[in-house]
Amino acid sequence: MNEPQMNTEAPLLAAKGICKFFGAVTALRDVDLELWPGEVLGVVGDNGAGKSTLMKVLSGLHPQSEGTLIFDGKPVSFASPREARDLGIEMVYQDLALAGNMNIAENIYLGREPTRKVLGGALTLFDHRTGIRMAKKHLENLRIHVKSVEQKVEELSGGQRQAVAIARSIAFDARLVIMDEPTAALAVKEVGKVLDLIVDLKKRGISVVIISHRMDDIFYVCDRVMALYHGSNFAEARLKDTSRGEVIGWIMGTKEKVESVAHDRVS
Repeated sequence: MNEPQMNTEAPLLAAKGICKFFGAVTALRDVDLELWPGEVLGVVGDNGAGKSTLMKVLSGLHPQSEGTLIFDGKPVSFASPREARDLGIEMVYQDLALAGNMNIAENIYLGREPTRKVLGGALTLFDHRTGIRMAKKHLENLRIHVKSVEQKVEELSGGQRQAVAIARSIAFDARLVIMDEPTAALAVKEVGKVLDLIVDLKKRGISVVIISHRMDDIFYVCDRVMALYHGSNFAEARLKDTSRGEVIGWIMGTKEKVESVAHDRVS
């Protein structure tokens, strides 16, 4: 994978005054967001706060109703996720969107498969051998361990599936990866491996946005955290300048510190 070319003097991504309307419903109202090269940003908020909607706007799934997106210093407008991916913006959804009946290598390159020409170039086929070789090298570079890249995804553990989804997201020179609750469905012993993989992305200069309800995740991998409340910006801070109690308070719509909540206490 080529080293990303980044402008470190300005945000990689800036969202300004983003609004999203679904008929009479306002899902986002004048939301601002900045993300710097190589930064991990945590986005928190209660159910219905607008987190997933904002991420879908950033990744091209939903066009904003109002507001401006600036990527690498240039205004952009996405008509589809493909247009966002072409700039290096990838999203890993909570359901992972993996094909269980296909193997790991096929999932990593699904829709962007290596091909070869046959019959004098008249026919294009999936280059299975090249796909297997590329997938092995890609997973080795990410220190993701599986029995075989020809193993079907449906045979993998939750943590391994999440790792494959992340590997797929950065297989084509991604510069920004957005993750929706990346550890929500994982066993405790698998959470650390996925979080370490996210830290590794940061070391590679890849920017990451994480939606999570788990304070353990936020305070382990993030540089900064921002909270949405009822579709609007509520608060944000660098992790070194805030605390779990304060961030939990933001989720609940208060600037006062709150004791840890039940779903954040993990043994």
